[in-house]
Amino acid sequence: MAQLSDDCFAFGGALMPVAEMERLIAERIAPVAETENVPLAATRGRVVAQDVVAPINLPPFDNSAVDGFAVRHADLKPTGDTRLTVIGRVTAGRAAGRALGTGEAIRIFTGAPMPSGADTVFMQEDTRVEGDAVIVPAGLKRGANSRAAGEDAPIGATVLPAGRRLSPQDVALAAAVGLTHLPVRRRVEVAVFSTGDEIVEPGQPLPAAALFDANRVLLVGLIERLGASVTDLGILPDDKAQLARAITEAAGSHDLVLTSGGVSTGEADHIRAVVESIGKLVFWRVGIKPGRPVAMAVIAGARMGEGAAFVGLPGNPVAVFVTFVRVVRPLLLRLAGAAVTPFIPLPVRAGFAYKKRSGRREYVRVRLKHHADGTVEAFKHAQDGAGVITSLTETDGLIELLEDVTAVAPGDAVGFLSYAALID
Repeated sequence: MAQLSDDCFAFGGALMPVAEMERLIAERIAPVAETENVPLAATRGRVVAQDVVAPINLPPFDNSAVDGFAVRHADLKPTGDTRLTVIGRVTAGRAAGRALGTGEAIRIFTGAPMPSGADTVFMQEDTRVEGDAVIVPAGLKRGANSRAAGEDAPIGATVLPAGRRLSPQDVALAAAVGLTHLPVRRRVEVAVFSTGDEIVEPGQPLPAAALFDANRVLLVGLIERLGASVTDLGILPDDKAQLARAITEAAGSHDLVLTSGGVSTGEADHIRAVVESIGKLVFWRVGIKPGRPVAMAVIAGARMGEGAAFVGLPGNPVAVFVTFVRVVRPLLLRLAGAAVTPFIPLPVRAGFAYKKRSGRREYVRVRLKHHADGTVEAFKHAQDGAGVITSLTETDGLIELLEDVTAVAPGDAVGFLSYAALID
């Protein structure tokens, strides 16, 4: 659960650097404590609660990596061909009838156990069969085309470390060593609100000057991709009392309360004042664009007597997306007990010019194209307003421009973050 903060950073004046924001999240947020043992089929996206060790060797026995002939490397001539007598065959799921003797080989298939005495396998296409003999060439190294017991994972080795967020590959590894259940932390429980008198539910009548709510749909989808449980609590009006009551109630039964809208400085933007009245504000106004007016707090009186984390996101959908992936995602993974690794931008070539302020990290929506010279170029979306949802659907990802960058020129190397990497 989130831990209470006694101070707050960047309530005015200079914006909080992204790195400081990340440090505060790591410092102030503790993972959920409860764990459970879950069947493998239900573990995708869950977070491993404790180190998982291999109960057996993987593979459990020495075996062939190819179809061919198993031989004793000591029988091979250093130059020229070697003629060996074929004494039998062994297929996957079977064992050889006897050990190899001097000058002998055995026909073997992929996955079949290596016969006793054999240490090397020739691929069948590299050999020539003559009657009951096989002719093999020189030059193959000892152990070629064979897989040793435990070379993938020896018995007792940690195959899934605590904090690993389980991918299909991880689950397959657990199955390969014979596990049927894994110890995981319970799912993080998130409550989601939209705020604003101008926001209405899709399907309802749309008054003049009103907007259909897209933010909750976006947030619910993003949260579910991260493996958390979501409670959609609808739309709240711009009313301090109702906001305070709803957020406090949600904090009593959730690990994270997430709102969009109402975190700026307008007369109808009440989120900051509300969370200060019912909890502890950790930060407000981060040096990020789009999404500067993002707030994090801890709401007291939550489940188990601790504190629920709170994040107030801006109201514009693009700002919601950017602040979710850069603020909420690491916080949510931290709550889930997952190891949070930094994004690694991929280098691409800028196909656009851009200027920005120093001291602020900016995210530019781009689409990628292959240039005639084989390089990948990034092209900025024509509309870059924080409310332009099509700028997310018609692009491939974000260019991350760090705080010390003030300009981008066509041809510059820039760092690209794909949407696939950002939301998983």
